[in-house]
Amino acid sequence: MTTASRLHCRLATTFALASTLALAGAVRANELGSGAHVAGIVLHDANETLRDYCSWNGATLVFTVPGGDSWELVTSTSDPAITNPGDGSFHVFDVAEVRAALAGVRFPLQRVSADVFILPYPRRAGLESAAGPGLILLSPGVRTLPVAQQHAEFTHELGHAVQYAFMPDADTGAWTTYRGLRGILDANAFSAVGPHGSRPHEIFAEDFRALFGDAQATAAGTIENAELAYPTGVAGLAAFVQGLASAPVVTMTLTVSILTRGTASFARGGAGAAVLDIFDVSGRRVASLAPFVNAGGCAWSWDGRGASGAQVGAAVLFARARDGIGGVTKLVRLR
Repeated sequence: MTTASRLHCRLATTFALASTLALAGAVRANELGSGAHVAGIVLHDANETLRDYCSWNGATLVFTVPGGDSWELVTSTSDPAITNPGDGSFHVFDVAEVRAALAGVRFPLQRVSADVFILPYPRRAGLESAAGPGLILLSPGVRTLPVAQQHAEFTHELGHAVQYAFMPDADTGAWTTYRGLRGILDANAFSAVGPHGSRPHEIFAEDFRALFGDAQATAAGTIENAELAYPTGVAGLAAFVQGLASAPVVTMTLTVSILTRGTASFARGGAGAAVLDIFDVSGRRVASLAPFVNAGGCAWSWDGRGASGAQVGAAVLFARARDGIGGVTKLVRLR
């Protein structure tokens, strides 16, 4: 998110029940329109990702997510970044298989919010699939992706989204409990800078896949770190992870303020990460903002640009976190 953009506007907040109820209907209709929507999870297939979220900067194809983060995409298997060209083509995830894998997850996802982007090409800075708060990126392969691999990889990345939503790094108590259950209390052996399979975030994502994935996602019967016990055999692990989703949430009002040069800043306390959507009065989604998680809750920043990158003009707008927590905030944008 650039802080150099200039917004000639004033923002005001209101919490009218009538506006909230009216927007809720508009939001539901909008979100169910083009993309596959399950709870707060929206799937964007490769065609949509390429059309709406990618742009050419000279000879470079750039992928930009809601919130402003961008990555260069590798568009040819002959690029030096691709060490194994496979069959010479990139093979993307099948949105139908991702949808099926999502439907097969045996975990309460009602409070999980994420945009899932099926990438048409891999990111140069990270060729593999990845996930963060409110975001899942599914990277193509250089050969046709087996169905089981698609289910397993998506469910693993969904595990990351669940972890960010319910057990952020700031929740040291939950992490201590989890590490104890998993037998990974040794911070030297199990850390974020260690081997991939020994990183606590990766162990959690693999546990989620093995415990809650469908038959295809768990077909291999193994996890990445073979030295650890298989998750279904760890007493209390499944109950602990499932219990994260049922923990009480302190609902706080979504607030908005103005930062330097008019950038809108949103904040919410006592709740996990969620994408923040901004809508116009007709219910059309204008922008989607990635969350920034902190110890007190969640925050978002908006530079006033819509999904196309153009500045949004004078308008009455509404902001709402995709998990519904915090209510609806009205923004009056004046030029």
